[in-house]
Amino acid sequence: MNLGLQDKVVIVTGGAKGIGEAIAKLIAAEGGIAVIAGRKAEDNEKTVTAIRQQGGKAFGIQAELGKPEDCKKVIDTTVKEFGKIDGLINNAGANDGVGLESGSPEKFMASLQNNLSHYYNLAHYALPYLKATKGNIVNIGSKVATTGQGNTSGYAASKGAINALTREWAVELLPHSVRVNTVIPAEVWTPLYETWISSLPNPQEKLKSIVSKIPLEHRMTTSEEIAAMTVFLLSSLSSHTTGQIVYVDGGYTHLDRSISE
Repeated sequence: MNLGLQDKVVIVTGGAKGIGEAIAKLIAAEGGIAVIAGRKAEDNEKTVTAIRQQGGKAFGIQAELGKPEDCKKVIDTTVKEFGKIDGLINNAGANDGVGLESGSPEKFMASLQNNLSHYYNLAHYALPYLKATKGNIVNIGSKVATTGQGNTSGYAASKGAINALTREWAVELLPHSVRVNTVIPAEVWTPLYETWISSLPNPQEKLKSIVSKIPLEHRMTTSEEIAAMTVFLLSSLSSHTTGQIVYVDGGYTHLDRSISE
């Protein structure tokens, strides 16, 4: 299917691994230019090289996204290299376990800085260019904003704010035809998820328990399935869709999980 992404310049934060990598690769497969922004230059370049070997177009920018000046660098470098920005995929973040009791005010604010601030900062700096192209923003959120999880106040607050900002930005940017949507994953097998599950006392038992509660097909969502919805929302095929929170989770968040027993 032609999604109309030929030569579109799209920034993907955290685009070197997991969900971000799948998104970057699909953008490139559809003829777009994936600009991968992330903390480790070697990880960025590994994914850029893989995309180029498949005949796609990609470019890496090393950035510590919790720093506003690095967010500005991502935008400035992209525009210098390609002359425009057609899309922004806000994806980078980590469930850092800063809880109410186990954390501290300082750790909570640091979690917001690392998981939320760059969504705003990148959108702010990219806005003039998105207006010029009538581009759009797709945020990657988390089911934690809806369900809660326990012991992750900073991450949950960040993801809840992302849902709110999606609606806020969609309203603010209506006059400019800049669309803003969010994709919500639940249980997706990624390197970060593997690290988390491996840290538990009985990882295989816990994984089996989680998977058994996913209503559709009793399996985890793949990164490629998140990417497919993200890139669809990015594309002109969803040209009248804005301000939406779209759950790609096998029914995990909203269906009664007792039906899977």
